[in-house]
Amino acid sequence: MQDQETPLSPENKAAPELVENVADTGAETQTPVADVPGIDTLPSLAELLRQAELNAAEHHDAWLRAKAETENVRRRAQDDIAKAGKFAADKFAQAMLPVKDSLEAALATENATLETLRQGVELTLKQLAAAFQGANVTEINPVGEKFDPNKHQAISALEADGEPNTVITVLQKGYLLHERTMRPALVIVSKAKPAA
Repeated sequence: MQDQETPLSPENKAAPELVENVADTGAETQTPVADVPGIDTLPSLAELLRQAELNAAEHHDAWLRAKAETENVRRRAQDDIAKAGKFAADKFAQAMLPVKDSLEAALATENATLETLRQGVELTLKQLAAAFQGANVTEINPVGEKFDPNKHQAISALEADGEPNTVITVLQKGYLLHERTMRPALVIVSKAKPAA
């Protein structure tokens, strides 16, 4: 870098040795902003502020839209949950309507014989079993199975041959809904015979 001569101000004139020392250290002097080439191409502060305000407004608008969309999604999800709870039994109710129709038709039939009533009840039971199967309701009929307190309710125990805690009689069938016990089976279980 070439040596520049430092202009002497009134303070520098009083101490020329200081000016020379500054010049000798190679310290650069600041050039006024007006003398920097290309400075007029830089945007003014007002222009920068205006651009920042436009960006801020754009981001604020995008945020408001995203917030509104999130609120709409949340509201739709709540509506769907409410409708699902309200109409959850719709499929099962639709499957039960033919069962009701069959029972009403059987009661409306005059001069029905015992055999025709029996056949009608069997067909109605098949309709009911199909409705249960469509709703994933399965029957628990645990004769001969090991007692399971999650699926069975023992009302008594009788001495019997074989392994203790085995279901020997089912008084009332139980039912599962998707593997969850809706109603436990009422059972009688075996207990060991006392030693002689």
